[in-house]
Amino acid sequence: MSVDTATVAKIASLARIKLGDQELEAMVPELNGILSWVEQLGEVDVTGVEPMTAVIPNTLRLRDDVIDADPLTGGNRRDAVLANAPAAEHGFFGVPKVIE
Repeated sequence: MSVDTATVAKIASLARIKLGDQELEAMVPELNGILSWVEQLGEVDVTGVEPMTAVIPNTLRLRDDVIDADPLTGGNRRDAVLANAPAAEHGFFGVPKVIE
């Protein structure tokens, strides 16, 4: 696959990049070089190679999921939270009706 000046102009237009005529001409061999390199990568035999997401093993550091760990942000604080509500109804925030 190769690109010409018209294709580069269309790509630049889609990417909202303004290129002059000289810049368009300079981009043609560069994009063709990139595309030929990608075609070379497609020819590599990767049978038996497992896909990976990183070159080093990564593990997430997880914290214990403890309920009510923080007394300010933990659970069972419904009454304290609803004390600030302008209108509380049945243990929930009361809001005005928006759809008739």
